[in-house]
Amino acid sequence: MKKLAYYLLKGVVYLLSLLPFWALYALADGCYVVVCHLVRYRRKVVRSNLASSFPEKSADELKQVERRFYHWLCDYAVETIKLLSISDKALLRRMEFRGVEQLEQVFDEGRDCALILGHYCNWEWLSVMKRTFKRHPDAELGAIYHPLYNEAFDRLFIDIRSAHGSLCVAKQDILRELVRLNREKRRSAFCYISDQSPRWKDIHLFLPFLNHDTPVFTGGERIMRKKDNVVFYLDMERPRRGCYTCTVRLVSNHAAQEPENAIIVRFFQLLEQTIRRDPAYYLWTHKRWKRTKEEFDQKYMLVNGRTIPKEQGVYGS
Repeated sequence: MKKLAYYLLKGVVYLLSLLPFWALYALADGCYVVVCHLVRYRRKVVRSNLASSFPEKSADELKQVERRFYHWLCDYAVETIKLLSISDKALLRRMEFRGVEQLEQVFDEGRDCALILGHYCNWEWLSVMKRTFKRHPDAELGAIYHPLYNEAFDRLFIDIRSAHGSLCVAKQDILRELVRLNREKRRSAFCYISDQSPRWKDIHLFLPFLNHDTPVFTGGERIMRKKDNVVFYLDMERPRRGCYTCTVRLVSNHAAQEPENAIIVRFFQLLEQTIRRDPAYYLWTHKRWKRTKEEFDQKYMLVNGRTIPKEQGVYGS
């Protein structure tokens, strides 16, 4: 039954992906009316996130950002579906990369890259970056993902993300995969989407981000430092509907030489600059600030690099 569900789902999505862009965007426009005005999908969350992130904006300005966000969210859905059938050549006409030669220079030196980015613009389209590698076509472009609970949707998203050459690796398998590639002497550039909201037990650091004390993941940076990656930030823009640019910006030439947390601090500074440039293309539907520093300080403590409940720390002592 699980296999049947997967094949049925993929078949329907693939047929949709065959529609031309004008038809997909017409579908997105219809979805916008349903999602924004009828269903009002997570509208309270979106409004709360926007208002608290941009207290300097007027009510009219926030409503304008909100409407543009929902339009983009529906576009993101159909653009992601399109990845199943669009050719590399056609996608590269719509996805412009600037500065990718920096990655190949790193590969020339026999080193690997780490690419950090947020949930901004259509991050799924970055999977075609591998097709821009000229001197190192065999280098892996990896996407680290969080497996979905629904097996059919999980397999579908793996198919979508790997349709243009990128390697999808579950987050719990990333170290094993890096060891394998190193053993095979293959160069790699792995993408770390580093703006998720961590669970309580994974919180080790809060940073200022969009007018909030924000809990952040630090595990990705630890991997970068261990491998002494060259770290780049992927700065995305959307000049017009259906077209994106991605500018590769150097963050660190030697991650191992950076002070602890320096890379993740720099990432959130760069991401905030990107979002403030045009807030409509950030994923505002997530409850990104549901875990506050005040609650963390009340209930948890750090012991030898581990986050544990304060009661456990008291009884453990």
